[in-house]
Amino acid sequence: MARTVIVDLGTGNLHSVYKAVAYISGESSVCITSRPSEIQSADYLILPGQGAIGAWINQMENNPGLKEAITRRLDAGPVLGVCLGLQALYHSSEENGGVTGLGILAGHVKHFSGHPAHREAAEGKDTLKIPHMGWNRVRQKAEHPLWHGINDEERFYFVHSYYVESGNAGQVYGECRYGNRFTAVAGHGNLFATQFHPEKSQQAGLRLIRNFLSWNGKP
Repeated sequence: MARTVIVDLGTGNLHSVYKAVAYISGESSVCITSRPSEIQSADYLILPGQGAIGAWINQMENNPGLKEAITRRLDAGPVLGVCLGLQALYHSSEENGGVTGLGILAGHVKHFSGHPAHREAAEGKDTLKIPHMGWNRVRQKAEHPLWHGINDEERFYFVHSYYVESGNAGQVYGECRYGNRFTAVAGHGNLFATQFHPEKSQQAGLRLIRNFLSWNGKP
């Protein structure tokens, strides 16, 4: 039986991700762990994250062997990143005074307040609140097996104050607009990552997780 491993980096959405995966594949096929050996042997790997990226990165770097195990596993077999699990794949983030990411995808993570669209909204006392929280539509930018059965412009659930500004359009699979347009889904090879939370996105989110659990890791 294929084994799905959800990496425990001390974030808040571990159990909601677990419940969604277990609902589709069964509890015996999924586990939450920070053990390097289990991460490297996973058939399907999920990098979840909700909260501050500085704590996420620190947890990874301060657990012996964990960063090495994650980095190695990112090159082998299907990987799904969720929220911070997307942002951490980039070169850097402005959060927590500046944090260096894994640098696997090209681009940087920035705070919404720094974008001209949000500065103009603030000056005009518009209603663009930060964090971006709630349902929003995702425009599919490229075909991918994980989009199978999901309509373009489908609505997904977001909770975030920082957004990805991609440096490579070829790595962007979905975009969303909240004042400015930002990368909502990105990937490369065996990696697929979402800024939104599929585990909180009802039927469309469950369909994406189901697609992931039957994916061979090829775009």
